[in-house]
Amino acid sequence: MALTKPRIIELLLVTTVPTMVLAARGLPSLGLVVATLVGGSLAAGSANALNCWYDRDIDSIMDRTKKRTLVRHEVRPGRALAFGLLLGLVATVQLAVTTNLLSAAMAVFAIAFYVVVYTMWLKRRTSQNIVWGGAAGCMPVLIGWSAVTNTVSWEAVVLFAVIFLWTPPHFWALAMRFREDYAAARVPMLPVVASPAVVASRIVAYSYAMVAVSLLLCAPLGPSGLLYAASAVVLGVVFLREAHLLLARVRAGGDASPMRLFHWSITYLALLFLAVAVDQLV
Repeated sequence: MALTKPRIIELLLVTTVPTMVLAARGLPSLGLVVATLVGGSLAAGSANALNCWYDRDIDSIMDRTKKRTLVRHEVRPGRALAFGLLLGLVATVQLAVTTNLLSAAMAVFAIAFYVVVYTMWLKRRTSQNIVWGGAAGCMPVLIGWSAVTNTVSWEAVVLFAVIFLWTPPHFWALAMRFREDYAAARVPMLPVVASPAVVASRIVAYSYAMVAVSLLLCAPLGPSGLLYAASAVVLGVVFLREAHLLLARVRAGGDASPMRLFHWSITYLALLFLAVAVDQLV
């Protein structure tokens, strides 16, 4: 269970169900929702387990990760690898049988992208690692949408883009807090290779782009109504305020308190996607 990083899976599932509600323009069948959540959880668990297997060397260096299962030798590396691969296989078959082949193919792509492109290639080579690697975390919305419609429409792409633009501010805030960890492990996260002012400025820029994209779902352009529009505006304003406060604290030279933005970013994403679902239901 620890290898699958269940707390990360929770956040992925929070974005999947509202996406399915929007795709169905109402409540999809309970059986389809359960099948998609089970398959999505298995796929995410597979990717996370394989990430733990590959990153066990740097996890042993970083204070934030040195208590993970493989670092503490509670599971053999070979068994962790087999476990991750088996979860991926089960997820693919389960989604293909209970939803459709498109959703299953997207799950395979998400696992491969997170493990091969992000973990094995980008993470240790470029400060843009989380920007492009974060695309894997956006895949649950495409999986949820395709499970309902067996297609991918522009609304799903907008939701994908919201999470894509949300990921850098979310993760860079965390990386600012654990900068020394990443530096010790020689992982070139942006806060390791750039000044706090540069990082905070980029967080602000991505935050504006994220809020702007989130408004594309509002009428008359999109399918969402007044409730979602009001929620997106209010939540977006709060997010932008927190981003600007982070930049101001950095420029003042005091305690940047980046975890304040990190924790709010999780709340923001959960509430925004909740508004997506509630707006359709009311």
